[in-house]
Amino acid sequence: MKELEARIKEDGRVLGADILKVDSFLNHQIDPKLMQAMGAEFARLFKDQGITKVITVEASGIAPAVMAGLSLDVPVVFARKSKSRILSDDAYTADVYSYTKQSTNQIRIDKRFLSADDHVLLIDDFLANGQALLGMKALADDAGATIIGAGIVIEKSFQPGRQAAIEAGLTNIHSLAKIAAFENGQVVFEEAD
Repeated sequence: MKELEARIKEDGRVLGADILKVDSFLNHQIDPKLMQAMGAEFARLFKDQGITKVITVEASGIAPAVMAGLSLDVPVVFARKSKSRILSDDAYTADVYSYTKQSTNQIRIDKRFLSADDHVLLIDDFLANGQALLGMKALADDAGATIIGAGIVIEKSFQPGRQAAIEAGLTNIHSLAKIAAFENGQVVFEEAD
């Protein structure tokens, strides 16, 4: 998606050898028009595949997932990273390690919102090591839901996430922007899906 790639080039900041900071438009401050365009693109990529729900993990995946859900005209469910007193204990859970935060979270979806009748699209902001995507897959598998595919906003293809997802059985993966490398503090793109 050329609009996303241009925004990454303009506002993204490369930190070290493997981190891209996109907090000015994706995961702190959000550009609603860009999110809307990404949601429409995810809907185009996965149209006519019988999707009944979009699943993501809080918090950075919520904006693109909501716009995908809006474009697909289906509900969006996000996996929570923390348990509160008002959350049901009757939930699907999976442990997910965050490389950027250097911690493990137990993500959870209330069983009322995910069932074997669902055909789900998984949406994630980044695909790097694949842990969030695999966690969402585990939740959907536990529910008996059918996973139609995965939509990724930004994939760092030089990291093992896609391969881990494929080995776990996720093959219908579409990334809107694919990064081949970071060179001299700059993003090098490869052809997106």
